[in-house]
Amino acid sequence: MIKDRIAVFDSGLGGLTAVRELFSVLPRENIVYFGDTARVPYGTRSVDLIRRFARQDLEFLLQYEPKAVLVACGTMSAVALEDLRTMTDVPVIGVVSPAAQAAAKATRNGKIGILGTAATIQSGAYEAEIRSLRPVEVISRSCPLFVPLVENGYVGRESIAYSVALDYTALLREAGVDTVILGCTHYPLLRPLLGEIFGENVVLVDSGREGALELANVLYRQNLQTQKPFATEHLYFVTDEVDHFTQLAGMFLNSNLEGKVRKVEIG
Repeated sequence: MIKDRIAVFDSGLGGLTAVRELFSVLPRENIVYFGDTARVPYGTRSVDLIRRFARQDLEFLLQYEPKAVLVACGTMSAVALEDLRTMTDVPVIGVVSPAAQAAAKATRNGKIGILGTAATIQSGAYEAEIRSLRPVEVISRSCPLFVPLVENGYVGRESIAYSVALDYTALLREAGVDTVILGCTHYPLLRPLLGEIFGENVVLVDSGREGALELANVLYRQNLQTQKPFATEHLYFVTDEVDHFTQLAGMFLNSNLEGKVRKVEIG
């Protein structure tokens, strides 16, 4: 098998924020996507369990012999990335470092906010990465309800997500941050709502987008870009009910995924 796929994985459908960006910047590349929807969310789990789940996810995808892997999950990128890199010799890119770099570059007043899962915030990965780049004030807030809200389609102003988001963002708004990292790839699905709450003067950094752009740069630097004129087949796998994922993913990607999503068992 020729290594001509990009593998992307997440605990659920959040990683599709990165896939959407990959469709834009790398339209000729074939993508295999895996969402561990039966075990979402990861962000409330122990570090050991997250690492075990992450290894199982990657082990499944490696059978498709990808030429590069995007860990499109802030939680796994924060606590399991180096562990995953020992499993393969192809590039494995996370979302923490690219998003941190984008935020450090974007901030004007030196106050950066981070919204993430409990495990991501507890790891301190974003904060450490940002402060290695420049001396800034970092205000972090864990948002345990965001992932289940997104997975169930509650993303609009009229939904319960609005009052939850007001609470989660209060500390960052009071601190006067001018840049906020959406430190879980589910969170960009709440971007319109969060943008309204923070206001137009606050830059929202999409971790999935930044990870996808970094992967595109890696392919370019290592001369791994496909020679095919167009993508021929994208694969989608989940570990739980297919129809719900198909509906939400299809709406987000603006594509009909009917019959294209398969359920698998891992671990």
